[in-house]
Amino acid sequence: MTKQVNPAAGYAGDVHPKLAWDWVQQGEAVLVDVRTDAERAWVGFVPDAVAIAWKQWPGMVSNVSFDAELLAAVPPQRKVVFLCRSGVRSVAAALRATELGLQAYNILEGFEGDPDNLAHRGQLGGWRFHGLPWRQG
Repeated sequence: MTKQVNPAAGYAGDVHPKLAWDWVQQGEAVLVDVRTDAERAWVGFVPDAVAIAWKQWPGMVSNVSFDAELLAAVPPQRKVVFLCRSGVRSVAAALRATELGLQAYNILEGFEGDPDNLAHRGQLGGWRFHGLPWRQG
């Protein structure tokens, strides 16, 4: 596992899931899960993460209250680390958070990681793969 921040264009950087979790545990960062309510309910969620969907199911339409919810959830001077399924929506959220004046990071690999050669997620990285806290149901 890398404890470094990988440079990124337009936001503070990309971080390994374990580094993001370290920051959250130390009180340095707020973990924001940008997956849909359905994804969190069906696939699993991180206890105590702030749930703010980047897009809403069904239809995957933009969450018009994203900015307000995010600014209400992240205290001044705290980092924000974004988690999605595979690390794509979380980049978009990190870009937007940076525009709002926050120190924002994308969590690499997302909650489920990339698909393997059988198109199954959860075997090639991701929050769950690394044994970090999560629940289902």
